[in-house]
Amino acid sequence: MLMKKALTAATALVAALGISAAEAAWKPTKPVEFVVSSGPGGGTDQFARTVQSIITKYNLLDQPIVVVNKGGGSGAEGFVYGKTAEGEPHKVIFGTNNEWLLPLVAKLAYKPEDLTPVAVMAVDEFLLWVTGDSPYQDAKSFIEAAKAEPGKIKIGGSQSKDTDHILVKQIERAAGIKVIYVPFKSGGEAATQLAGGHVDANTNNPSENIGQWKAGGVRPLCVFAPERMAKGEPVVDGKGWADIPTCKEAGIPIEHYQMPRTVFLPGGVSQDAVDFYVELLKQVREKPEWQEYITRTSQSNRFFVGEDLHTFIKNNEDEGRAVITAEGWLVK
Repeated sequence: MLMKKALTAATALVAALGISAAEAAWKPTKPVEFVVSSGPGGGTDQFARTVQSIITKYNLLDQPIVVVNKGGGSGAEGFVYGKTAEGEPHKVIFGTNNEWLLPLVAKLAYKPEDLTPVAVMAVDEFLLWVTGDSPYQDAKSFIEAAKAEPGKIKIGGSQSKDTDHILVKQIERAAGIKVIYVPFKSGGEAATQLAGGHVDANTNNPSENIGQWKAGGVRPLCVFAPERMAKGEPVVDGKGWADIPTCKEAGIPIEHYQMPRTVFLPGGVSQDAVDFYVELLKQVREKPEWQEYITRTSQSNRFFVGEDLHTFIKNNEDEGRAVITAEGWLVK
């Protein structure tokens, strides 16, 4: 009876003060820091700053947002910074699947479980690209050439033992070929090197190669997705993203390979804080500027939170771990 009276009194107090359930839950009480686990201008930086600009434009948060770049160590710097801020919900970390893949290949000062997953807001597709004047007109002829001369074809990508490198190893295993992987500092550099003819192919995202595609320096062969990309404006000679076949239908038996755009909080934060940011990001996704960002970068507008997010992370980590272990990259 006493418990019931106490609850009734609390409910009456909330009603008297005019406080809604949403207002009674956690919300930021000081400036929020968006921690970008990459350098300025990269894909993760664009992602975080797009979210920031939408929140600011529509006054979705009554606290200012400060963006800081901590991209050292292929992004590990940002995640270590997040670990040191345990229990602090005013620091939001933006990254990719490097949050859980990096600790598999290098001894770092954080573990994936040191951070709290909030959401995947989009996934970046991967395509197989060749030079604009390449003799390979489709994925089938590319694979046939690689089989005919093992170890001759060079495929460029961003970083070593990272997302691009893992995909190239998957291509080798799925297609039964052997190539030379050439790591560069970024996807942008990989695009430039391909357009210059210094490698035969790369595995870049759409936004990293679209400039060279428009200029005729590179050409897409296939996309590593279960279905073709969304139809949009033509890019070159009346052809657009939807005209690119999936790699599976083109002869490379890999159904999907995607890089998520992820949002994390430090460990030890409350569920109320996680829920607050999930709702905030949902509001961001409803704005036209978000769809413009998705269209401009040719990403897939996916959203994973809660159990779906944890399942996505586990599946993606398992796929990466399988390749990393098979290649002998797994740190002891």
